[in-house]
Amino acid sequence: MSKKGGMFAGCTVALVTPFRDGAVDEAALRTLVEWHVEQGTPTLSPVGTTGEAPTLSHDEHERVIALVIEAAAGRVRVMAGTGSNATAEAIRLTRFAARAGADGALIVAPYYNRPNQEGMYRHFAAIAESVDLPLVLYNIPGRTGRNLEPETVERLARIGPIVAIKEAAGSLDQVSELIVRTDLTVLSGDDSLTLPMLAVGAEGVVSVVGNLVPRDVIALIDAFQQGRLEEARQRHARLFPLCKDLLGLAPNPIPVKAAMARLGRGNGEVRLPLCPLDERALATLEGTLFRYDLLTSSTQ
Repeated sequence: MSKKGGMFAGCTVALVTPFRDGAVDEAALRTLVEWHVEQGTPTLSPVGTTGEAPTLSHDEHERVIALVIEAAAGRVRVMAGTGSNATAEAIRLTRFAARAGADGALIVAPYYNRPNQEGMYRHFAAIAESVDLPLVLYNIPGRTGRNLEPETVERLARIGPIVAIKEAAGSLDQVSELIVRTDLTVLSGDDSLTLPMLAVGAEGVVSVVGNLVPRDVIALIDAFQQGRLEEARQRHARLFPLCKDLLGLAPNPIPVKAAMARLGRGNGEVRLPLCPLDERALATLEGTLFRYDLLTSSTQ
């Protein structure tokens, strides 16, 4: 079965939103985009969970999308985060992303209001019917309170603009069912599960750790796709402790912003209700960065 959404196979980086003194740091954001161009990152996904979209104003949300598209200038694809728990708001944001020139939109399942499966189907269908833009579903029941069931995804996959799904339910059985039931490109929503998901048919990842080491994430995917399975396993084992720290020490994106700051690539600022790592967690993170050779003994 040929897959829809092949343009989003491989590594997409869930981009952080840099702040300075409480405001979006536009210069720093441009610098981040330029760094990813130099690193060879294929696709950037701004204003998702990692981009702290829940604490951005509507104007800020649109500005970050527009700025990333402008800075990318066609050199990397942009999969803009445009989800909301209000269907009308998701439509508005997705239409904005289309007008701004995004290559696609990443749309998280509605959160907090906990719709049933029919409600989720109608939500995504309404968005898809309102825009001419490739859409990527995003299932993360740990944050939304509802699982986007494979039966519902199968119905949605019949709607033309819906081409892929970022799957973060943590179930390889569910990933396998999506592969069997649909022709969507399935992307891992958990860095630590990228290789296992590739093994059952996924085709890439929307990565948090890619904010630090996009080339290593790309190399893991390439090794698997080219049949170098032992190399892929070794790369997975090397990345695994970093992946676990970035998503386990504190809510995303606190650890990845702290890591970037420690490496001289930002100031680590997050918006309330998120707050910086405590000293113990920071020491753990620094140890992992050191063992990964991102910090030297003289800078630890």
